[in-house]
Amino acid sequence: MALMQHEPLYRDTPLILSVSGVNKAFDGFKAINDLNFYLEEGELRTVIGPNGAGKSTFMDIITGRTRPDEGTVTLHENDGHDKDLTKLREFEINRLGIGRKFQTPSIYKSHTVYDNLVLSLNRDRGVFKTLFYRETAADRELIMEVLKTVRLDSRAQDLAGLLSHGQKQWLEIGMLLAQDPRILLIDEPAAGMSDEETDRTGELLLSLEKKHSLIVIEHDMEFIRQIARKVTVLHQGHVLKEGTFEKVKSDPQVIEVYLGRQGKKDESK
Repeated sequence: MALMQHEPLYRDTPLILSVSGVNKAFDGFKAINDLNFYLEEGELRTVIGPNGAGKSTFMDIITGRTRPDEGTVTLHENDGHDKDLTKLREFEINRLGIGRKFQTPSIYKSHTVYDNLVLSLNRDRGVFKTLFYRETAADRELIMEVLKTVRLDSRAQDLAGLLSHGQKQWLEIGMLLAQDPRILLIDEPAAGMSDEETDRTGELLLSLEKKHSLIVIEHDMEFIRQIARKVTVLHQGHVLKEGTFEKVKSDPQVIEVYLGRQGKKDESK
């Protein structure tokens, strides 16, 4: 039986995102089951869970790729005019400042690193405005700032296709940052990276905390240990546990449904 998850009565930081009573089924399979999730402004939240826990569907619902059968997803605005994201289309949600990075990098490989960021700027991209676009001083300043943030300022004029796997991941995060998002949804950023790249990715995400709100889905427990502030464990489309990394890691239910399985996978490698 699903346990109800309630929004805390008191909090120091305002909410930016509320997922309340969300359900989603596919051909009778309940991928999301009475899901309640609350993200604070400037928070970095990690989300873990076994395969089939509903992590991707959770992201799809927030970004409008999938509509829930029930429930609401609310983006809280500073002016009090909150938005119910379930009533908006995917591109409208993106325009509100919610950006998503998938596991596989999606970049323009035949363009320079710098031009990838130019193409990602949060600007009017109508046909004529794109054709006659002229870079402004403000645009260049923003791009240079993003390049430094993702540690690619020395590769600005290199073709994106020549970057390492980790650098391509950082570039895509930079492309999201160029859109000045309020919320970043990042799916398994450490997958396929070297140890050094993984450490740098963790440092990058931690540097974005407070400036943006982040939801990071990840399986690498050492990486999660590096970046975790609060961890949400999904199981069967529902929040099983939430808390610090150490609290979640030592929880018997989490060990049973997720960490125990992870250990068996590692032993079989």
